[in-house]
Amino acid sequence: MTARVDHAVSSGTFSLDGETFEVDNNIWVVGDDTECIVIDAPHSVDDIMAVVGDRKVKAIVCTHAHDDHVRVAPALRERTVAPIMLHPDDRPVWELTHGGADDPDNTDGQLWDVDLADGMSIEVAGTTLQVLHTPGHAPGAVCLYAPELGCVFTGDTLFSGGPGATGRSFSDRPTIEASIRAKLFALPPETVVHTGHGDDTTIAAEQALLG
Repeated sequence: MTARVDHAVSSGTFSLDGETFEVDNNIWVVGDDTECIVIDAPHSVDDIMAVVGDRKVKAIVCTHAHDDHVRVAPALRERTVAPIMLHPDDRPVWELTHGGADDPDNTDGQLWDVDLADGMSIEVAGTTLQVLHTPGHAPGAVCLYAPELGCVFTGDTLFSGGPGATGRSFSDRPTIEASIRAKLFALPPETVVHTGHGDDTTIAAEQALLG
């Protein structure tokens, strides 16, 4: 049975730098009828599990650590007994939501379980996702390229219409543009871009916009 991509949308809030916004997040689940991985953990464990169903979750892979992408990751880990994966450069962002291992308020020790690294492969349901470290929106932001599925999951690094936001703490516009050009624009132009928020796009469409 070949791997497939399942999708839903979950609604909640995003908070950073003392401001809070209502936001809709995409839920992406990659797998077959037996096993899957969950990309990001936005807003609601129940919303995510409605997509997962009764499949075994092999991993919760976080594209970055803004609270709308990781807030329910520890609760989802508890529900699924699956490891949380995050790039270690996003530790300061993660700690804004969950605290650190040495934080007296973090009684649950809510750190992630596996460090992501550029070039790492994540296998599920007979397909492979390649980790691309794409800092800029956040220092540990990653994208997940699935060549056999013809798509890349970009989190908040690349949207339909251009790069992710860089006007807040831990972000940098030249860095995100360099990441996109080096890592994402190197992918086949027909690659479908599954984003953290909003509609799909393609590498070709975004390359034409950003140049």
